[in-house]
Amino acid sequence: MRDGAAICLTARYRMARELGLNPAKLGKIDNHKQEPWKLPLSQFIEQLNFERFGKTTPDNVVSVEERCRLEAAKREERRATRRQRATDRT
Repeated sequence: MRDGAAICLTARYRMARELGLNPAKLGKIDNHKQEPWKLPLSQFIEQLNFERFGKTTPDNVVSVEERCRLEAAKREERRATRRQRATDRT
């Protein structure tokens, strides 16, 4: 997948998460060209995002790898804080 296409796909998943949709189940609400009156999935998500937040793209788009790295760093920071509190109490 090209880098630009990956960022675009990540942006759609990010918008779906912000809307409260489960990105793993987006295939169920995809049109699959069976219902011509429905919007394609990417345009549908953009429309919902615009209606709710007034913007068609998320503020910051983070790749899956970057998001995992940030979450791991945050998790490790919390663990270090807990360890420090536990040693301070004893």
